[in-house]
Parts: sequence; C-alpha cells; structure tokens
Amino acid sequence: MHNICLNMPPMVQTIDPEDFFTRRCIWVNGPVIVGAGPSGLAVSACLKDQGVPFIVLERANCIASLWQNRTYNRLKLHLPKQFCQLPNFPFPEDFPEYPSKFQFIKYLESYANHFNINPQFNETVQSAKYDETFGLWRIKTIRKSHLGNCLNEYDYICRWLVVATGENAEKVVPEFEGLEEFGGNVMHACDYKSGQSYNGQKVLVVGCGNSGMEVSLDLCNHNARPTLVVRSSVHVLPREVFGKSTFELAVKLMKHFPLKVVDKILLILARLILGNMEKYGLKRPSKGPLELKNTTGKTPVLDIGALKKIRSGKIKVVSGIKRFLPGKVEFVDDRVLQIDSVVLATGYRSNVPSWLKENEFFSKDGFPRNPFPNGWKGSAGLYAVGFTRTGLSGASLDAISVSHDISKSWKEETKQKKKSVATRHRRCISHF
Repeated sequence: MHNICLNMPPMVQTIDPEDFFTRRCIWVNGPVIVGAGPSGLAVSACLKDQGVPFIVLERANCIASLWQNRTYNRLKLHLPKQFCQLPNFPFPEDFPEYPSKFQFIKYLESYANHFNINPQFNETVQSAKYDETFGLWRIKTIRKSHLGNCLNEYDYICRWLVVATGENAEKVVPEFEGLEEFGGNVMHACDYKSGQSYNGQKVLVVGCGNSGMEVSLDLCNHNARPTLVVRSSVHVLPREVFGKSTFELAVKLMKHFPLKVVDKILLILARLILGNMEKYGLKRPSKGPLELKNTTGKTPVLDIGALKKIRSGKIKVVSGIKRFLPGKVEFVDDRVLQIDSVVLATGYRSNVPSWLKENEFFSKDGFPRNPFPNGWKGSAGLYAVGFTRTGLSGASLDAISVSHDISKSWKEETKQKKKSVATRHRRCISHF
C-alpha cells in the first residue's frame, strides 16, 4: 500500500478512510492531551487562553470518569474549595467549603462548557512513541463507535504530547490467599457507591486511607458492621483545627517554618484534638505527615467522623490479612472472623508505563522522575500534568506551566515558514 498525504488547512477536516486504510492518520496542529480529568481540562483551558489548538483523548465516555464512575456517593472534597478550583474559573459562591462529589462534577462540566473543551471520548491510547527522525510523536489509539459494536484504529501525529491520565488511572487489587474460595461479595472501592445494600452485614474493609475510613463510616451509617484492616501505620489528622482547614493551616505554617517543624505542630494538634489513637490500632509512621506525603505520596487521613465510630467500637480495627476461608477471614494474629462481604479500598496507580514508550521522564511507577514542582516538563515535547502528589492545586500549577511553555514553542514555530509535515510523513488524511 502506498503512503498518501493530504495538505490540509489548520482547521479540522475529515475524509472517510474506510475504503482505503485500516488505520486513519491524523495530524494535530498542536499538542495531544491524554486524559479528560481535572488535569486534562485544566491544561486545555490554559491552552485555549493562549490560542493554541489541541485535541483531548479520553478512554471513558465522559469527562472526569474517576469522579463520575468510580467514587462513592458520600464523597466530598477533602480540602476547601479554594485549593481545588482549576485555572481561570472559580467555584460558584453558593457552593459549600467542601463541595460534594456531585457538585464537583457539575463544576467540571461547567468548566468544560465555559472553555468549549470537547474531548474525543471512548478512545483508548495503545501506545505513544517519539520518532526522532521526524521530531514528532505518534500516538496509536482504538476508538469505540457510538454504538460500541465496532472499533476504529487511529494514528495521531503531533509535535507535543501532554500526559494527563493522573495518579489514579487504574485500581490496585492485591492478591490474597483463598479469596476465590471466600464465596461472599468482593468489590474494589471504585465500584462501591453506598452502604445501603449492606444493611446488617459484616463487611471487611481492606485499606485505611481516606477511602477506607470513609467507606467504613458510610457502612456504619447504613447499619452495617464494618471491620477495617490496618496493615501498616497511618497518619490521621482532624480535617479542621479550631474551625479552620488543617491543610490551610499547614500551608500558612510552611511559609514560616521548616517542614519537620510543621509536622511536629500538626501532630501535637492531632493528639490534642483526636487523642491517642494507637490504643485503637492506628499507629503513626515514624515520618511526619507532610514528609511522608512528599517522599512516598501517601496522603494523611483527614478524619470526618470515622474515629468516633472506632472509639465506640462500631468500626473494629484489625491487623493484616493472612488468608481467606469460605465465609471467613484469618488475620496475621491468628484471629478468625466471619464476614459477609469485602470492600478493597486498596488504592490506585498510574497506568503511564503501559502505553508511553519512553523511560527517561517517567519512572517505572508511572510518575515523573523529578518531583513537584519540577516534574511537568520532559524532553522532545513531552509534558505531564497532575502527577504532583499535591492534589488539584498542584495540577493547576502544572497546567499553567505546560500551557505557557507549549504556547511559546508553538508561536515560534508558526512564525517560521510553514513546511508541510505531511510530505515527510505517512498518509495523514485529517488535520486538527
């Protein structure tokens, strides 16, 4: 088959390739952004503000699929809204300080509409590789049809690639001996919506992060009997200190004191407000909460009521799991507990290593090798947004930095005499 290229103007044109090619090639006059979550939306809006064209590829059928499809109903933002808003678009004034999941989704939809961001949904990136010969990225994708009954293959060719798939792209499901023989209902927290269907059940919640704590609280509020597995140490902080956000307090303290001093202040306040939690099975790590977050990405738990239930005995805390038995679980201390269901609040991970074919900018765990705030720019037009381990505020800062850097390069290149990339590359039949 001969290679065919069409010289297109800078706006979108489409030619039906089904009669000619099995894989359609699309030239993008700007960056390709992978991911339509908050990070992808933020960098899209910033690029719009700079007048840079782009395309957003999203494997799900909606924006912010983690929030829309993989979070429980009672979820609220853990931080005050001013630390979670995206660039150039504040939250509505009538939103509470800690917006609900549904309010945050509404905000993101308004954000996308305001900046006229229209991702290409149901399109999964198979691979992205830099071609050093041509100085371009080639992104191979599979797109589901609207009816979902057929798949179409595409190649996107671009100068810049923005990875915005986030820290929580794939669920983590540990292997447990005997889990297949357990016989009861087992689900990951990403599929948990409400404790309503667990009324009266004995539920084992595996994982003691924010999700594990909140799922346990939700189960308790729906008359279930949760048992929380706490395998390792964990920092639990009050969400507020004397009516003010603990996170906001930490930010202010960091302006005046070293990190380790701020950690000591936070731990003293936590002890005064929450009391000694070790007697309930919640041991603190040797590193302070901020130091641990910076070095490992492990977020401290911000308590919204679970500790009260733990103290009262309505949420039981147990050590690590040894194995599952039919209808039961055995712990490392040899205790055996009869249970009905299991919720795995075992977290998420980045999926970047599975599709991005490079090994310099991203490490094996799917995070930029350089920590925040220096992990947004790689080489050869590669960028990352939303891998800061600092939440939405860090993603917004990344988005601003990335958009300014791409805009500078894009404007410099478009000022030069336009050269047809198509004449140097394989059959590009569409142009963005």
